[in-house]
Amino acid sequence: MTKKPMISHHVANAAQRLRHVFVRDLELTTLIGIYEQEKAEPQRIVVNIDLSVREGSGDDDISHVVSYEIVVKKVEAIIAAGHINLVETLCEKIAESCLKDPRVMAARVRVEKPDIIPNARSVGVEIERTR
Repeated sequence: MTKKPMISHHVANAAQRLRHVFVRDLELTTLIGIYEQEKAEPQRIVVNIDLSVREGSGDDDISHVVSYEIVVKKVEAIIAAGHINLVETLCEKIAESCLKDPRVMAARVRVEKPDIIPNARSVGVEIERTR
């Protein structure tokens, strides 16, 4: 049985030839939630993504890296597709879209709803998925 290489919490790792690609505090407005009001009125979410990415050739060519701009566009496309009931589902969709790139070895996704619980800065879900 072959063991998968251990991903060390989404940090750059020279020994494993991994780089850390991330998106911090991406604020979007979307229809998300199970309550009727959440289905009718968009709300603010905050998305954080950490990717463990196999290093490429090292040249200065954008096509040889995992672009954080493309990661953001993937998230925006998922949001634009329409209402999602659960934050968990949104996290899964984001992680799945990132892992479609074979260079991405692991994805950690956090989605927060900062305006839902009045006496909490935010609530949400974080998942990690690996190849």
